[in-house]
Amino acid sequence: MPLGDITKIRREHSPEAISSILIPTWNNLPFLQLCIHSIRKNSGLKHQVIVHVNEGNDGTLDWLKSQPDISYTHSAENIGVCYALNAARGLVSTAYIIYLNDDMYVCPGWDTELFREIKEIGHHRFFLSATSIEPVPQSNCSIKGDYGRNIDSFKEEELLENFARLEMADWTGATWPPNIVHVDTWDLVGGYSIEFSPGMYSDPDFSMKLWHAGIRLFKGIAKSRAYHFGSITTKRVVRNRGYFQFIAKWGFTSSTASEYYLRRGEPYTGLLPEATIPGNIGWKNMLKRLDLVFRKF
Repeated sequence: MPLGDITKIRREHSPEAISSILIPTWNNLPFLQLCIHSIRKNSGLKHQVIVHVNEGNDGTLDWLKSQPDISYTHSAENIGVCYALNAARGLVSTAYIIYLNDDMYVCPGWDTELFREIKEIGHHRFFLSATSIEPVPQSNCSIKGDYGRNIDSFKEEELLENFARLEMADWTGATWPPNIVHVDTWDLVGGYSIEFSPGMYSDPDFSMKLWHAGIRLFKGIAKSRAYHFGSITTKRVVRNRGYFQFIAKWGFTSSTASEYYLRRGEPYTGLLPEATIPGNIGWKNMLKRLDLVFRKF
């Protein structure tokens, strides 16, 4: 699909901004507004906020034009998450990139906990994720907590009262947003891979690109929390065949990457060791690769 022109609007932000928050959105204005509201209300640090607007014909574009502290990029068509993130990268003016979904509400301390961890790490070879609270947890990296499935049912005050009490320990295998990398690391691996457009399986692909660049610190920060309503946009989009694209690119399934490379969801114990793939899993992956010969993407 031809991309057409992408508009870039840079807005002034605090000179104290420590990171650039990239938020792709597609005709999802009420959730985007709630997301921005939570950043403004609950952040302990200053940030540059950059939104990529896919289409924006629901009022999103007009609303952003009225927000003097938000930079944005815009495409007339929905170009998906991968192109959107890479377009927004062009406006980044800080040392760190945070990727945040538009259907997320960040909780107090979300950013201070991330940067407390970064200060302790003392270098830039890491990939960190905040921890999501979800009505129906999508993985063992998420905390179960139902504070609403949509804007009308969202229990903001109840969430703010209870979020810190929900039990969770630091975990390994950072992949999904909210996540953060140093801008040099982002650029080293080329951002998000456009062959996965509109975006399914681009998250584990990005983690594997970091792995091949030598990153071994993949950590989920338990005290950095965000409420996630749950894939509001991906329920509407026509999905790419990311499962098979991932196998074609890496030679194994995303579940192999999650379990044996990233060890996603296991208690955090430090740098990841080199991956050891059991023989039966290796055979299964070989059969998956052979199966691709008879499939069309």
